[in-house]
Amino acid sequence: MKTVMSWDEWAACDATAMVALVKKGDVMPAELAQQTAQATAHVNSHISAVVELFDDAITVPETGGTRLDGPFRGVPFLIKDLGPGVKGRLQEQGSKFLKGNRSTEDAFLTTKIRDAGLNIIGRTTAPEFGVCGSAENPDIYVTHNPWNPNYTTFGSSAGAAASVASGIVPLAHATDGGGSIRIPAGSHGLIGLKSTRGVFSIAPGLSDITGYVSTQGCISRTVRDSALFIDSCRGGAPGEFMPYWKSDEPYTEMIKKDPASLRIAVSHQWGQYSADPHFVSELERTVALLQELGHQVEWVTPDIDFDAAFRAQTACYISNFAQFIQRLLEKKGLSAPPEDLVEPINIKIWQKGIDMSYSERWKMQDVFNSTSRTLGRFYEQWDIILTPTFSKPTPLMGETKYLTLSDNPDVLGWFYDLWDIFSYTPLASLTGTPGISIPLAWQQSGVPLGMHFQTRQANDGVLLQLAAQLERALGGCFLKNARPAVHVTQ
Repeated sequence: MKTVMSWDEWAACDATAMVALVKKGDVMPAELAQQTAQATAHVNSHISAVVELFDDAITVPETGGTRLDGPFRGVPFLIKDLGPGVKGRLQEQGSKFLKGNRSTEDAFLTTKIRDAGLNIIGRTTAPEFGVCGSAENPDIYVTHNPWNPNYTTFGSSAGAAASVASGIVPLAHATDGGGSIRIPAGSHGLIGLKSTRGVFSIAPGLSDITGYVSTQGCISRTVRDSALFIDSCRGGAPGEFMPYWKSDEPYTEMIKKDPASLRIAVSHQWGQYSADPHFVSELERTVALLQELGHQVEWVTPDIDFDAAFRAQTACYISNFAQFIQRLLEKKGLSAPPEDLVEPINIKIWQKGIDMSYSERWKMQDVFNSTSRTLGRFYEQWDIILTPTFSKPTPLMGETKYLTLSDNPDVLGWFYDLWDIFSYTPLASLTGTPGISIPLAWQQSGVPLGMHFQTRQANDGVLLQLAAQLERALGGCFLKNARPAVHVTQ
């Protein structure tokens, strides 16, 4: 079937470049959508990243009110199968329990995405309710890492990362409640930014106060695409509790300039958790690169009670997810999650958290507060904290200890297995501060390894500036034109 550009051209074309082609009249949004559908057909059987495509939006990009005069000019876009609803589309959240669930309205962020000119043409995979670190449920789908399909994608934005890395789309929607944007980006050689609270709306179901750790965003191949997404889609819905702040300068302009010399604190031993030795050597290489660029880098660890922070964050997840499941049960008139429709760990989370007392919740909030204050003081001395994006090698497929299919009888023990490998990203989720995974390293398996940079509230632009500086320093391409085993060009 004819394509509007060769597959090598397609793979080299980020969203910003696609916009330029549309503006010049060289391509039409419908042609981009049609080639995305062909890309999906070419690779999806190998990685299972895309749940479904929307034929009407492919044929008519204006479907649903997408503004083709918006900043993205009809660039094809895939939305994660949880997060903002898309009117009339299925949103099954990786669960048999929600099979056939269809959104009745566009969420506020969905309208922002449409106004930005992103053409939502399909949805990507996620683990059940986004709880665990890999989309592996044989009854629904099993998503593979395109760099090596024997390895997991991580999660929960599994399909988003796999679809971007394999060349289906240049960027995709993702969500992050503890690292779910940054961790899969880190294992796919991609840019993954979790923004500060008060950037992206999570209306109407939650607010940044009730949701605490959850936020929205994207995964992309280039810094400029992530910057354009934030510039175009940020902002709060009417009635938001949090103040939604704006940047004094668009990020798309900020990233053209190098940041001033930054004070960067680097570490990898966080409480009881530490990085794999190979990761430490890759971290040291990153330190050397940053020093070459003129940044001040020292091995310093924030003086945080990490054990208390992990306990509090575990309590937050358990209580939040338990109430989420309870609302689903009430809508269906059920008293308990059906064992044949809900994965075992998610049932245990509901059992553990449904009767959590206000006192327990208050203690959790107290630790959130004290941790945030301590980190805020740390950022008075340091601009950036640098760690690997995750602490242990990406597992092979089928490692059930990290899945909600696990038979672990202890739900707390199950969460602490997650923290053992996802040690560094939850802090930014707890404190509402920004963090970004930048593709700067490799695992011994040949799967990419992200480096994670986090900073103070509302300093998202500096993270993007630093990412852009590193991108330029590496010749404009982080992974030196390396491509995954499963890719549109193969």
